[in-house]
Amino acid sequence: MNKNIKISGKILPRYDEILSNEALEFIQAIHAEFNSRRLELLDKRKERQKAIDNGEKLDFLAETKKIRETDWKIKNIPQDLLKRQVEITGPPVPKKMFISALNSGANCYMTDFEDSLTPTFDNLLQGQLNLKDAISRKIDFIDQKSGKEYKLNEKIAVLIVRPRGLHLDEKNITIDNKRISGTFFDLGLSLFHNAKKLIENGSGPYFYLPKLEHYLECRLLNDIISFCEKKLGLNLGTVKVTVLIETINAVFQMDEFLWELKDHIVGLNAGRWDYLFSYQKVYRNSQKVILPDRSKVNMFVPFMSNYNKLLVDTCHRRGAFGMGGMSAQVIAKANPKEINEKALAGVKKDKERELNQGNDGAWVAHPSLVQPVKNIFEKNFKGPNQIDKFNNEKITRRDLLDEPKIDNSITELGIRENLSEGIEYMAFWKIGTGCCVVNYLMADAATCEVSRAQLWVWLKYKVKLNDGRIIDEKLIDKLIEEELNKIKNRFEAWKKNTGDKSLDHVSFEGAAKTFRDMITKKDFDDFLTIPLYEEI
Repeated sequence: MNKNIKISGKILPRYDEILSNEALEFIQAIHAEFNSRRLELLDKRKERQKAIDNGEKLDFLAETKKIRETDWKIKNIPQDLLKRQVEITGPPVPKKMFISALNSGANCYMTDFEDSLTPTFDNLLQGQLNLKDAISRKIDFIDQKSGKEYKLNEKIAVLIVRPRGLHLDEKNITIDNKRISGTFFDLGLSLFHNAKKLIENGSGPYFYLPKLEHYLECRLLNDIISFCEKKLGLNLGTVKVTVLIETINAVFQMDEFLWELKDHIVGLNAGRWDYLFSYQKVYRNSQKVILPDRSKVNMFVPFMSNYNKLLVDTCHRRGAFGMGGMSAQVIAKANPKEINEKALAGVKKDKERELNQGNDGAWVAHPSLVQPVKNIFEKNFKGPNQIDKFNNEKITRRDLLDEPKIDNSITELGIRENLSEGIEYMAFWKIGTGCCVVNYLMADAATCEVSRAQLWVWLKYKVKLNDGRIIDEKLIDKLIEEELNKIKNRFEAWKKNTGDKSLDHVSFEGAAKTFRDMITKKDFDDFLTIPLYEEI
């Protein structure tokens, strides 16, 4: 191994399979070729935010008008990606959850190294091992408590890997004493170890690319992928990607995203939660753009609905998939019957909207929702997808930036829901669990980001509640204390009923302090995962 590469994470059994000299040299080659461009593009993000803060308006780009107005199509879509009506998402660890997702009956499984995974060294390496073992069909697991054995069904979901975004570093691997990119690490290792085996299996190396804000970032990713293909002896276009449209900047450049990645891309996805977060984050310094209670800002709100319609029409015009967003509901036997019924009704309504707007499929966060959602799409599709369907609506800048009215729309309940999610999610993130169920909904970094951004903005502008009270730190502190006690009491009751002490080390108090610090600080953190990463 090159002496300039240093590993600070603890090497456990089998980790050397993933961090072989050859694999690390592959990562080093990516880093040497592309890291300076990555850092330059991240600096450009800061410049664009400053421009918006100074009054510059987001809009479709004049410089790329020709791309938007010219007829062209993306390249071919592999056979096993033609039907993506239901995609389940979740982290690559623990192994039991990973196997269950592959066996869920979903068309695809987006295994997530980003929003639903705390990027501890162990989680990342165990996740890469699970990928490698699953692709070789050598993965199994026995639950020591129940004795239940988990192994792969003959037919499993098509694997799609989501690496970390360009903004996230991997601190446990340094080159010349500089941290490498989490994207390089996750994408590079997955490609190096699995690309040829996937092709041998009749599939291929498929990825979801997150958090991209500008078409030049897509150009970077396209160049990285082409570089990797050449290094591995793969044909150009072997790697296929779907890009998440989850930033307000990106929605104005969807044609450009498809163009830059046209050799590799197969579709775009409406990443609704991060998009909502981005909407509030980008306009955090504008008092004119303040979102109401999160529960009120759903995909039926005009500016959110228009975002999805534009995504579908843009994709279908270019021969690509327009994928729908996440259903965060969880249906479980332990839930009250009325909760499960309400969740199922909500999912059905949302997926019927996506079906009618032309989406070619959608995400679910839990196996319980795979079949209900699949039924909605299968019964209404004439073929594996509906790429030939269009909304045929002219979506304008105003349609995408319609400022939501906040009169009487921010409530104490809205504050409490944001606080409880932030505290509970952050507590689990700190112990290495990057997704958890909060208030009967699956929470991950994206949903927590929405809660954080809303609370920060509400506090910054001392917004009035619907009952006339001002949202200030005194009110926030009172509600934090109350929500923290509710959370602690609920977990104490759970421990008493089950005898399970596995969560005794979870510090809800520490999480509450961290979350409070984040929502009350003067300067807004671009991503909560960046400062939190230094704590693990």
